[in-house]
Amino acid sequence: MTPPVEISLAPVDPGRPEAQGCLRAYEAELDQRFAGGFDVARSRAVEVDDVRPPAGRFLLATRGGEPVGCVGLKLHEGWGEIKRMWVDPTARGTGLGRRLLGAVEAEARAAGVPVVRLDTNAGLTEAIGLYRSAGFVEVRAYNDEPYADLWFEKRL
Repeated sequence: MTPPVEISLAPVDPGRPEAQGCLRAYEAELDQRFAGGFDVARSRAVEVDDVRPPAGRFLLATRGGEPVGCVGLKLHEGWGEIKRMWVDPTARGTGLGRRLLGAVEAEARAAGVPVVRLDTNAGLTEAIGLYRSAGFVEVRAYNDEPYADLWFEKRL
């Protein structure tokens, strides 16, 4: 029996084709899962430079050289914002979502921010469960993201 291929995480430039492919897959999945679809033009923009050092960070998960997940960190004055976290359906159930969340929190700590926030849609129940189990608490809206129903925060 062949052992499973390990999933690795690494910071990458968000403009790389592999990173852009993950972001397109993220958008396509939201378009399928949200009752009214997902239009990236309506969503609050996350530009490549927003998650590229020094303004932010972007982590890519790969298995056998193929991208299977991503997460971005947008740095604000005094806090960090977790953006565009996605796990490929083939990698779900492996703990990758929790690993991505822990890794982006570590990036935020290294950048010196004491708190991270994120917004999410009520339909993303798996993600909401992950955030709550990882110590995120629900807070009042901190942005006007049209697709967000819930906002979370975690002190680091």
